[in-house]
Amino acid sequence: MIYFDNAATSFPKPASMVEAMVHYQQEIGASPGRSGHQLAVLAARLLYDAREMVAEMFHADDPLRVVFCLNVTEALNLALRGLLKPGDHVVTTSMEHNSVMRPLRDLEMGGVELSVVKCAPDGSLNLLDFEQAIRPNTTLFVVNRGSNVTGTIQPVREIGKIARNHNILLLTDEAQTAGAYPVDMLEDQIDLLAFTGHKALFGPMGTGGLIIGSRVPLNDWKPLKSGGTGSASEREYHPHFLPDMFESGTPNTIGIAGLLAGMRWIQECGIESIREHELSLIHHALAGLHEIPGITICASSDFENQLATFSFNVDGMLPSEVGERLDRDYGILCRVGLHCAPAAHHTVGTFPVGTVRFSMSAMNTRQEVDTALKAVKELAEEARRR
Repeated sequence: MIYFDNAATSFPKPASMVEAMVHYQQEIGASPGRSGHQLAVLAARLLYDAREMVAEMFHADDPLRVVFCLNVTEALNLALRGLLKPGDHVVTTSMEHNSVMRPLRDLEMGGVELSVVKCAPDGSLNLLDFEQAIRPNTTLFVVNRGSNVTGTIQPVREIGKIARNHNILLLTDEAQTAGAYPVDMLEDQIDLLAFTGHKALFGPMGTGGLIIGSRVPLNDWKPLKSGGTGSASEREYHPHFLPDMFESGTPNTIGIAGLLAGMRWIQECGIESIREHELSLIHHALAGLHEIPGITICASSDFENQLATFSFNVDGMLPSEVGERLDRDYGILCRVGLHCAPAAHHTVGTFPVGTVRFSMSAMNTRQEVDTALKAVKELAEEARRR
């Protein structure tokens, strides 16, 4: 079996991730911040260690400004629905995932103004077009650093400079890049960073978070939920300090134990080494696909601005058929369709049929790429004979 669906969820995970979750359940098991006994203290320590690791990995200045969520979707909703109000203007791109577009469209119906800047067919963004979309009431930029359809990487650092020059907040969706690409909140001038644990951070499902920069106002920010936090328990009003104001209820501590182990594994490997390995795979894969007649590729035109994710179609075969044949006949697992990003498919010209998506990770090998290229070549030859 060859697993090329890492943009959805990475697999396999490091053994240390599974071991950390088993250890937590067998040796700790208590709720952090809910009691003063030794197991609760150990659980709280683990939670804070994970905050510190997140802050270190993304160069955030305060671990207490790391808010854990169930996934990047919850993190994005927390930021968008909490910060934006009627009359605010948001600028985003046409390569966004529905985890950004759907909350923004909901808010648009409630009076938030929205500009979606059209990207090029390879998914790249023209910075001049982006800056020209700014209005006097623009309060927020929302940018998906790495596309889950084409793998195109956006120039976040340059967007951050534009945001600061105009006193606008920048929210980045790092679902595809966290763990696979160097991300620096300070250098990139990111104010809000949303990440998920179950993709390139090699954590389990049900983990993720939002990092909140010091420029972000908290006074008018309404949490998505309220309830028990283990702090200020004498009050019936929700606490208004980080991270408690956004972490109601018992956290997914066993999942965060796994996430911490996944991040430690990445730290041991080195993000730069992971990036170099994935670049070598993507260069080999795209070069091989370009040699196959009847293949249309959806990826960045610049290899250096490319994640280990790309899409393609086989002339004469629907993506659904290609995906089914790859799975059934070759044991290659990938994803087909619109990938929860219809705006991106409109941009690259593959709506409504969608594409076949290959997404690789640090766990994949060049030999697996060769096997996949041979399979795609055989399917393309079969399609031409029809």
